[in-house]
Amino acid sequence: METLELFHRPMCPYCRKVLNFVEENNIPLGLKDVSGNAEHYQELMKIGGKSQVPCLSINGKALYESDDIIQWLKDNGQSS
Repeated sequence: METLELFHRPMCPYCRKVLNFVEENNIPLGLKDVSGNAEHYQELMKIGGKSQVPCLSINGKALYESDDIIQWLKDNGQSS
């Protein structure tokens, strides 16, 4: 089973799009707000080398772009 963590910022509309999908489908994944947490921001930079959000960490590998993240979740049986 994959370890999934979503790096996001509350005011980011693309992050909201992914978060809404996650909530609607009751997908269990760790949420890491990088806007006010230096530790989460550093972790995001270490995983992907850039500060872009949303970023889904899949076993420590970064996936960017809201549509790509939602599609990955659908393709990997994470949605109902």
